[in-house]
Amino acid sequence: QVQLVESGGGLVQPGGSLRLSCAASGSIFSINDMGWYRQAPGKQRELVASITRAGSEKYADSVKGRFTISRDNAKNTVYLQMNSLKPEDTAVYYCDLKVATSAWAYYLDYWGQGTQVTVSS
Repeated sequence: QVQLVESGGGLVQPGGSLRLSCAASGSIFSINDMGWYRQAPGKQRELVASITRAGSEKYADSVKGRFTISRDNAKNTVYLQMNSLKPEDTAVYYCDLKVATSAWAYYLDYWGQGTQVTVSS
């Protein structure tokens, strides 16, 4: 089994910053892509940012230049540094890791429990 634990959400004023973390533990052989998604009330879940094992990053247009995704492969952890936050960034943020539990296993999606980010004055 693989467990993901997210942390770092909270309430912040517009223009502020937050750093989200997502740490994986358990039966992990290898982690491929890591990503962050978000879901606002009444909206579909959307991809915010992703990073490959080699470190190639991808961002939604709405967060380019403000958010930075990074990963620590030794710690099986992915981070999302969020700067210049806007009210429209308010959502529940979920991490998604593609994990193989053995050398013969397929990579499967594992999701964090979600962390609330609220941007409001």
